[in-house]
Amino acid sequence: MAKRLGTIGPALLGMAVAALTLGSAAMTAAHGAGWAFGPADLAVLRFTLLQAMLSALISTGLAIPLARALARRRFVGRIALIRLMAAPFLLPVVVATLGLLAVFGRAGPVNHLLAALGLPALSIFGLQGVLLAHVFLNLPLATRMLLQGWQAIPAERFQLAQSLNMPPSAQFRHLELPMLRSHLPGIAVTVFLLCLTSFAVALTLGGGPQASTLELAIYQALRFEFDLGHAAMLALVQFSLCLTVTLGALFLGAHPGFGPGLGREAAIPAPPGMRRAFDGLVIASAAVFLLAPLGAILWRGLPGLTELPAQVGAALGRSVLIAIASAGLATSAALAMALAVIRGMRWLELVAMLPLAASGLVMGTGLFLTFHPILRPENLALPVTLLVNAAMALPFLFRLILPAARALQADYGRLAQSLGLENWAALRWLILPRLARPLGFGAGLAAALSMGDLGVIALFAGERSVTLPLLVQRLMGAYQMTAAAGAALVLVTASFALFWLFDRWGAHNAAA
Repeated sequence: MAKRLGTIGPALLGMAVAALTLGSAAMTAAHGAGWAFGPADLAVLRFTLLQAMLSALISTGLAIPLARALARRRFVGRIALIRLMAAPFLLPVVVATLGLLAVFGRAGPVNHLLAALGLPALSIFGLQGVLLAHVFLNLPLATRMLLQGWQAIPAERFQLAQSLNMPPSAQFRHLELPMLRSHLPGIAVTVFLLCLTSFAVALTLGGGPQASTLELAIYQALRFEFDLGHAAMLALVQFSLCLTVTLGALFLGAHPGFGPGLGREAAIPAPPGMRRAFDGLVIASAAVFLLAPLGAILWRGLPGLTELPAQVGAALGRSVLIAIASAGLATSAALAMALAVIRGMRWLELVAMLPLAASGLVMGTGLFLTFHPILRPENLALPVTLLVNAAMALPFLFRLILPAARALQADYGRLAQSLGLENWAALRWLILPRLARPLGFGAGLAAALSMGDLGVIALFAGERSVTLPLLVQRLMGAYQMTAAAGAALVLVTASFALFWLFDRWGAHNAAA
């Protein structure tokens, strides 16, 4: 596969991503002065690292039994449940926190149950609230990424293990554990970086300065204090942390090396008895935890559908167009860069993770400072939002596609070379069919994340470029809570519909 699809295109893509992320951060730093790191900043750094590490450990730890239970159990509605359980990660963060508040807040059903049992009330604010929200948002992502790994194990390996009468513990040690070793580092790093660069959760559920993150401090320095020097210093600290973690993760993962199969989904042994009951308990508990806030959003949003403002239609159209375009751009870039990495361009593996290090807020601020003296920011609102959304989705798609691309190269690289499959022929007959499942899931993920983005558009948008998330935020700011709940329900429905369509396309077109 040495000559297929070339190297110039991926190299240019990598340089463009590096220029967008590093250039935006450099532009932000160039507009500031003063680089003192005080005690308050040190406290913010400590809390940021603590909540990110705990969130990553809890999310990935819970994802292992959940993904394994979903991989080895078959029941009516399983596929629908798997797709529906991905919805929390696709929710706009503000909408997700509103759902969590409805369930776990002071007047929610959880505290009512605790009071009935004579137990102390649960506070959703502070560190526990931040962890709860991050697990709610990231557990579905970690589970789906691990589920992809289980589905990638050739079914013939499990059939061979059963024919050899290998006990479940031996099958786990020789088949499932190698997959976990190859997938878990990238998943944990992705969740860690997501939590490291989130500010909406800390803003909503932090409960005060003691629970402030670096991203929230950057936002406050830019929006309220307009202290670009302080914001640049915090952005540099955040970028350095993310870069260090990303570099460390490059040496942790390893390809499990199962060899080629016939492309059928693995029939993972499903032991009966207590293990069956444990799997059922895990699936039921996760479903309740992840779907109850969604039900609360639905319950509160339905009455608001009758009070939607007239501009909802136009805002929804803009959001959908941006989401589809950014998903296409991010998916194409991630596929090209992943294929280039397996051909030896290892530096692209680091470049693909740079957007998480810089964060969408830093990129948006850098672009705003770049274009503000030249053009009216509102004239660039939609293209800049599309570009930044595609860049922010790139790390997730890249991490999804890269393990499958490495397996593809190991299993079919020599065969493709012997058959003379190169360039577009390889893309059509080998790469796209074999990678359709992660490509479809990744594209749906990118589209849904773009649908819910509120960071960049808030810096650039004018009256003619309002997207649906921005409209929801403005309705909430105007205390039109019923209309905001209705618009939020429309936003959630559109986000999940796009994700479902792309994910279904990937599953339908996967090589059988």
